[in-house]
Amino acid sequence: MNQLHDEGVQIPPKTRLKSPTFRIPIEHSPSSSHGQDGYHSSPRKRRRYSKHVSIDEPDRGVKSDRTNIYLGSYRNSPQRSAASLGGSSNVSQSTPTGPSPRASISHLQLESLLTAVDVELETYGVDELRDGFFDASFYRPIERDRANMSRRASDTLPQSLARIDLPLAQALIGQTLASLRHIRTIVMSRSGIRLAKSFLGFFIAYILCLVPATKDWLGKYGYIMVVSAIVNHSGRSVGSQIDGAVLTTLGTLIGLLWGCLGLYAALAASGTAAGYGFVLAIFLILFSALIGLLRCVFIRFYQAILSAGIAICYTCLADSSDTLIWQKFKQYVIPWTLGQAIALAVCLIVFPAAGTRALVISVQGALQVIQSGLILPRPASMTLNRDLSWRFVDLSEAVRDFTIDLTLSPFNPNDVRAVRNLTQGVIRSVLALRPNTTLFHLTSESLASNQSGTTITMSLYPGHKGTISPNQPRVDPCQLVADALAVPIRDMIDTLGEAVSRIIAVIMDISGYRKYLGPSKQISSDISEISNQLERYIVSFDVAEEALISNANLPPSYTDHPDLVELFLFINPVRQMAGRVQDLLQKLIEMQNSAHSWRIHLPSYPFVKSLSRSNAQVRHDRGGLTAGFYFKNKEQLDKLMKGLQSRAFVPTKTQIPDDPLHSYPLSRASPLAGKEGDETEYADVDEPKTKVAKLRYQLWVIMHRLQRFESRFMVKIALLIALFSIPAWLPQSQMWWDDNESWWTVASIWIMMHPRVGGNLQDLVIRVLSAVVASVWGVLAYTAGDGNPYVMAIFAAIFMIPMLYRATQSGHPRSGVIGSIAFTIVSLSEYNNSGLPSAVIIGWTRGLAFVIGLSAAVIVNLVFWPFIARHELRKSISGMIFYSAIVYRGIVARYIYYSEGDEPSPADVSRSEMMEGRLREGFVRMRQLMELTRHEIKVRAPFNPLPYSALIEACEQFFERLVDVRQSSVYFEPYMLTGHTESNTALLAARRDAVASILMNLYVLGSALRSHHPVPRYLPSAASARRRLLDIMEITEAENANGKQNKKSNRGRRWADVYHYAYSSALTDIVDQLQQLSYYTKEIVGEVGFDIEHEL
Repeated sequence: MNQLHDEGVQIPPKTRLKSPTFRIPIEHSPSSSHGQDGYHSSPRKRRRYSKHVSIDEPDRGVKSDRTNIYLGSYRNSPQRSAASLGGSSNVSQSTPTGPSPRASISHLQLESLLTAVDVELETYGVDELRDGFFDASFYRPIERDRANMSRRASDTLPQSLARIDLPLAQALIGQTLASLRHIRTIVMSRSGIRLAKSFLGFFIAYILCLVPATKDWLGKYGYIMVVSAIVNHSGRSVGSQIDGAVLTTLGTLIGLLWGCLGLYAALAASGTAAGYGFVLAIFLILFSALIGLLRCVFIRFYQAILSAGIAICYTCLADSSDTLIWQKFKQYVIPWTLGQAIALAVCLIVFPAAGTRALVISVQGALQVIQSGLILPRPASMTLNRDLSWRFVDLSEAVRDFTIDLTLSPFNPNDVRAVRNLTQGVIRSVLALRPNTTLFHLTSESLASNQSGTTITMSLYPGHKGTISPNQPRVDPCQLVADALAVPIRDMIDTLGEAVSRIIAVIMDISGYRKYLGPSKQISSDISEISNQLERYIVSFDVAEEALISNANLPPSYTDHPDLVELFLFINPVRQMAGRVQDLLQKLIEMQNSAHSWRIHLPSYPFVKSLSRSNAQVRHDRGGLTAGFYFKNKEQLDKLMKGLQSRAFVPTKTQIPDDPLHSYPLSRASPLAGKEGDETEYADVDEPKTKVAKLRYQLWVIMHRLQRFESRFMVKIALLIALFSIPAWLPQSQMWWDDNESWWTVASIWIMMHPRVGGNLQDLVIRVLSAVVASVWGVLAYTAGDGNPYVMAIFAAIFMIPMLYRATQSGHPRSGVIGSIAFTIVSLSEYNNSGLPSAVIIGWTRGLAFVIGLSAAVIVNLVFWPFIARHELRKSISGMIFYSAIVYRGIVARYIYYSEGDEPSPADVSRSEMMEGRLREGFVRMRQLMELTRHEIKVRAPFNPLPYSALIEACEQFFERLVDVRQSSVYFEPYMLTGHTESNTALLAARRDAVASILMNLYVLGSALRSHHPVPRYLPSAASARRRLLDIMEITEAENANGKQNKKSNRGRRWADVYHYAYSSALTDIVDQLQQLSYYTKEIVGEVGFDIEHEL
């Protein structure tokens, strides 16, 4: 150990200095037992080790000669030390500007995080350079109060997870009874119309198959017409139905043509049964693997790929001994085309859905939630904030569905996008509100009490009081603000509520759905009047605000008036929201005045993006909706964040001063910028430089892509189809395979397999039960009337109405699909074969084929590369923590520490808002993913959702504080690289440590979650790093206060002071949320147990 020489005193090796104390300035009291300097000492309980020597700390009053200190890697600080300035309290008395808001507010916010931690920030004029490396401080972690953590976690739990899980049988009975109770609601709503259309398309096709003449003409596989009407049912919008008809027909033709080509090649290549089967197997496996890969990549073509898979299974496996290729082709393509024609005709004739209803419902729902947010004042509501976030996401999805298909609508797609953007801007404003305000509760009595001549004592935080002396004006500034702005703000809020109501009315009037969906006719549609009224109130508010800002009775600094700052932080977001609602009103006025006749709008969503998207009904029919949304959002965030973090900063020569102390680049290296600056070069760290490197990189990309879920699904589907197709080509099994139509085993595998979510044990039981019940009901339908078509039609109507509802509108569509197809195949096969050899034999053989196929699909998905919701949830939270670190780094670089002339531009703000929207959707999808954990089998491991829910909430609050920092920094210039050079140099290390400590904590916590490893017990103290930065900035501001000239206007300066408070408070809240992230991460993955006492 190095020896330090201080006035001839030599410190021996292995010497432990006495731990300094964390001192907090408090108000003197005669009864208090504080030190003479007015500080309260909170010494940490010292551990006594026999191997260590404790040396008392030198007297602070004695200043040692700095020239006698061996500096080594140290240097003289350009600042005066805290001791030389006499502490922060003395600094505030010696400067006209008063203490920094960080000193008076943020220090006290950090107090709870520094409990039982000794922090000594006095450097006595010596700083350690460390060659620019991160200087971490480690302290004993605060003990977790698990009882309090559990209570807080319970408050964050979604309502669906708060329910008690019931046994499977009881849950199924409860779901059935609930469905019966909702029958009347379904019949009297739009859901009933959609169900009637779906059933009508099926029933027409089913009746045609029962007509003897049609049955004979269509042939043995005439029931394909009914299957076609089920796959692309009529309960869709017109655009979606047309799109589905084209895609399913095209996919069927491709599958049939490939299968016919395989049949031709098999017949031409070999004359033996083994050779014939081998060639067909090659064609079938290659095609199934290819379309399996395309099914994962191009979701837009899901219906075409599904139809192609069924068609190839039929061509290669049905009647495997039949060599009449053209007859096979005709027996399938004609019924399929007729089924699509019937479904399309029903969709166009019976209550056609133009595609506008879902859009206006989404917009109406978003505006209604905004109205709820305009009920002010009110307590802060986590539920309302989650509803706003969900509506923000749902609005984007509704507009995407509107523009991805052909629509018949009075709305122009460009207008719809504009309304979406403006509405989401209003949602952002509501989320930025601080609703629990005292602005409207202040009375004139408080002003009278303040004018009585007594000294006013204002409590900032527990343990701290600021006083206003009698020499200062005895006007309560909060009352002054309330008297000036309470009435204009109240008028503005009331007008905003009325404006939102009229916006809903106008949108419903234009769409034509007002008489069905509301609002009532009592609500006016005159938005021009309300727009003018809102404009008058905005002008009135601006005039009152300008007069208030110029009022001499307002304090020159808001440091000792946090309540006043809170009032301003409520007022300004309301004013901003009024401006955004006004923009929305102007857009609606433009839409109202333009011709809004119903027109056909072709798909306008970008084609490349649409390849990985589908409309709402296809998403539902495909299944795995929650997981699909989650993975799509995750993919978008991964791509976005990869682009942000893969840009390396390369400073130019003009940014590298000669002084080695200034080796830090003075220009921004912002990952949020997205484009190159004038004097800054950015290099993509992943971009290869040579042709050989590019080739290797492309090979790496391809091999890496083969490890993803697409290749895994391709392998699973190809192996399953190959395995279960073997009996079709073996001579000893061809006869029973063809007689029992066992090719539906392979077809049901293809239908039931899912690239992401294969199902769980509960899904397996429900799907098997659906297939068995459908087969039994099919047997009963035929035997009840001995093949009477009228009786069979009645049985079909009784069974298929609830089954089609489950397939087209419930949350479990695949069980409804397999039940509908199983009933169709069993009943019509018995009818086509006249019940021979036996209705029971036909029923159990076809039913067994479906049971085997769907069971194989679910079991393989459960065993090989399964989707485990709890694991994905843990990884998703880990990813969100990493994303938060990237966003924090970008906000610090772009909005806080930037050089003069490089301020954030409107384009930067727009990109940040876009990224924040993606992250908001991420939190919504994570909570939906957490609900899937309820359905997983418990034998995996016990799963407690409480810490996960609390961790998601803490991560979301961390993100919201980042948004507050970004929004606040726009209104003032944060403490950038201003002042003289030595002061800037002194701040660099503190800023580096404050930012790096948070980033390191985030990276450690995210990595621990992803790898499921315990969190280290000791992490860098972000609280102490921030405390050190605040103290150094306070000293710097005190030294530079006399030389600084405020060039801002009075109004700009005051709003800068307000948002400076919000900015500093948000940065300190980030440290608090970081502590919560650490607590709940340790609850999930554990903590590394280590204590040096055990070693000694």
